[in-house]
Amino acid sequence: MTGPLASSAPDIERRLAGWMKIQERHVSPLDIKLRPAITLSRQFGCLGYPLAERLKVLFEDASGEPWNIFDKSLIEMVAKKEGISLSLLKRLGDMSRAIETFGLQSPGHVTHDMAFEKVAGHLVQIAKMGNAIMVGRGAAILCKGFPNCYNFRLIGSHEWRVSNYAQRMGLSREEAEAEVIKNGERRDKFVNHCLGADANDPQHYDAIFNNDRHGVDDISSAILAFVRHAWEDKKYFKPA
Repeated sequence: MTGPLASSAPDIERRLAGWMKIQERHVSPLDIKLRPAITLSRQFGCLGYPLAERLKVLFEDASGEPWNIFDKSLIEMVAKKEGISLSLLKRLGDMSRAIETFGLQSPGHVTHDMAFEKVAGHLVQIAKMGNAIMVGRGAAILCKGFPNCYNFRLIGSHEWRVSNYAQRMGLSREEAEAEVIKNGERRDKFVNHCLGADANDPQHYDAIFNNDRHGVDDISSAILAFVRHAWEDKKYFKPA
């Protein structure tokens, strides 16, 4: 069943153009300025994309430079341009990955590990270039330890996440709860299988926010204040 969330990641082509500009900047010897980057991890049902949109506005205003959001929709577009099957990308971390360990795939078959290696390579490059907000796909764990990267996670009570998802998607409570449980387990398996890590481990993050108790505006303001303070000696942000 589709609902309002289907249009929550607009202007994919515009954001892809932003990604291409980052690629061009990567090969330019004239632009070596270090810029901050943000990763957003979230329990399924939390407001990850609305938070990313708000952060984009705040960080562009605070820095005077363009920022870009890299979420599942944009990564799928990049993957398509890389020749990675979208059906494979969507199945990363599922049981078909286990079948590959028995060598049952056909010749020329692109494995889960090969596909994720390409996606991970782009995420790492994006993080190093900065001015990026990366949503999901294990970015917090991939980029942990990068000096310019700040990692945040959204959590919420099961009941709040079910209610929030049902409202946004136009689902019944029963339908929403099934989706929250199924997709939450899928995300955890993805991170565990592809990165050998537990997405729920707080040590991966600079800060964790309870989306149940705090809205997008409060959380985005707190993240901006955190990064601005950590980055104050780089003279990147405009005076407050």
